[in-house]
Amino acid sequence: MQADIFTIIAPVFLCSVVGFVWAKRGERFEVAFVTRLVTFVGFPCLVFTTLVKVEITAQAMGVMGFASLATLVVFAAITVPALKLANLDRRAFLPAMIFANTGNMGLPLCLLAFGDEGLALGISYFTVNAVILFVLGPAIAAGNTNPTQALREPLVWSVVLALIVKFADIPVPEWLFRSLDLMGGFAIPLMLIALGVSLAGLRIASMGRSVALSLFRLAMGFLVGWGAAALLGYEGAARGVLIIECAMPAAVFNYVYAQLHDTRPQEIAGVVLISTLLSFATLPALLWFVIQG
Repeated sequence: MQADIFTIIAPVFLCSVVGFVWAKRGERFEVAFVTRLVTFVGFPCLVFTTLVKVEITAQAMGVMGFASLATLVVFAAITVPALKLANLDRRAFLPAMIFANTGNMGLPLCLLAFGDEGLALGISYFTVNAVILFVLGPAIAAGNTNPTQALREPLVWSVVLALIVKFADIPVPEWLFRSLDLMGGFAIPLMLIALGVSLAGLRIASMGRSVALSLFRLAMGFLVGWGAAALLGYEGAARGVLIIECAMPAAVFNYVYAQLHDTRPQEIAGVVLISTLLSFATLPALLWFVIQG
């Protein structure tokens, strides 16, 4: 079991370390370019090929999408009064407590722990999470929202197209599928390397507060994921994926939005960095819990 857990964690950790060391050495890495490449090419290709080839029902994916929405609501319901009680700025800290790193870290873990089925379920969770992040993340930080933003995301359309092809039983030419599969293959390694590069550039402010909020984020995520899986009667891969995705650290995008709207960016950087480092320490126990299931 320990060897299995190490096999799951090692690729995620090593890819992130490569990015971290690369940045610390002062080597050039265009995060903006890589992010756009993954967002507009790699990840849509990965989503499409995974959803088309995996043996999973529309109901299973829909249920996981519902779980994503439900857990986000619970995160908000817990965090809003907690921040008020702690006298902390909700505009600054609420997004970091709600939106976890379900993409860069969550999806590789779902894939390595539960195979293609886990990745498909993880994509279902991540898609709902990402759409809400793109709409509500800037809204919370800036005080306004633009629901049409979600319609401009390639991720959304790749999911829609894949579901149409899959459940309408539309054949995909072998040459096209292989091409898309090849391009989708670079998405996860590049996401993890970019995560490491991003973490290397973060600077922490208010260490004590950042540690406390990081522990709060990880503990809340695990407990909500475990409770939601039990209440919804999830078993096997569905249970594991839900708990993994909920228990991920704060998403790097939270820092991007905080920087853009000047809502305590250095403190949010601390939450992102520390929660990510702490999550690497807690991953063995988390994976043991979901695999033992």
